[in-house]
Parts: sequence; structure tokens; C-alpha cells
Amino acid sequence: MNSESNIIIASLKQELIEDIPKTNDYFTLYGRVVPSLQSGKWTYKEILFDEASETRFPDDKLDWSQYINSEDRALFLAYTNDTCIGQIRIVKDWNHFCYIENIAAKQEYRGSGVGKLLLHKAEEWAKQRKLIGMSLETQDDNLGACRFYVKHGFLLGGADTLKQSYNPNIETTLYWYKLFE
Repeated sequence: MNSESNIIIASLKQELIEDIPKTNDYFTLYGRVVPSLQSGKWTYKEILFDEASETRFPDDKLDWSQYINSEDRALFLAYTNDTCIGQIRIVKDWNHFCYIENIAAKQEYRGSGVGKLLLHKAEEWAKQRKLIGMSLETQDDNLGACRFYVKHGFLLGGADTLKQSYNPNIETTLYWYKLFE
């Protein structure tokens, strides 16, 4: 595992497109976030699963060229020793937030600071565009991701129990926000 000082963040270029799917590794589902809205404030509790499981998202099939030299969207890749180890894909959203469409790190580099560096790059990009913060969504069964976002200053701002109705394993979609000062 490398330290943050050995990680380079690069903007997407045509020749780097082939590296995008390399960061889509399996991740562990070991608990659930249960949100609660009381007096207009979101709180949550964590429930750990009796048995953990592994999952991964399907590979995205997007026109990656739209993320190259765009004012309204970007994709940054993290490298160490010429190996792609992470990515963050962001867009300028209608509500003046930088919406994080995806953030991923290779399994063996999680905990190395790559996610933090990618979030910092996204925040820098968003502030250059005078956006008010960053937002994203997670599924309630991805406790590891939720903990990561909280650690980096995100607050739970909402929940949706219908968005993932097609998926019997996901009860709630959670919406996380980080407001800039």
C-alpha cells in the first residue's frame, strides 16, 4: 500500500479511458445505515450484518469523451507507479452542487488515502466553479462507503425508500451532502 505522497491525480484524457474500469473492484457489505428524520434533522444508526457479503457495481457504459475538457463534468484518475488505483466522476448539478457520480478505489489501495485525495480534487474542481458543496448517494447496505463520507465531512440530507424498488436487497437510498464554508 502506497502513501498519499506517491499518488498522482490525473484528469481524464483519451489515452486514459481504458483505465476507467480497472478501479471497479468488489467491496464488502457488512452493515446497514438506518436513517431517521426527527424535527427536521436526519440521524441514523448502524446495524451490522451477521454475515458480510461481497458485491460490485456493473461496469458503466458511458461516452467517456464527454468528461474530457468539459466545464460541467470531470473524471479524475489516481495513479501510483503507472497503475490506476482509483477514480472519481463528477458533474455540475442543477442545484449548484458537485454531484459525485462515482468514486472507487482498487481493493488493495483502500485506506491508503486515495479516496481522500480524489475527494479533495473534486472539491477543488467544484470550488473553481463556485458550487456550494458536494453531494452523492449511497445504498443503505453500503456501510463502509457511508462511514467514509461521514469521515470526510458529509452529512445525511435525505433518504428515499422507493428509488431502488427493483432491488430486493436495498431498502433505502441515502443522500449525502458536504456544504462548503
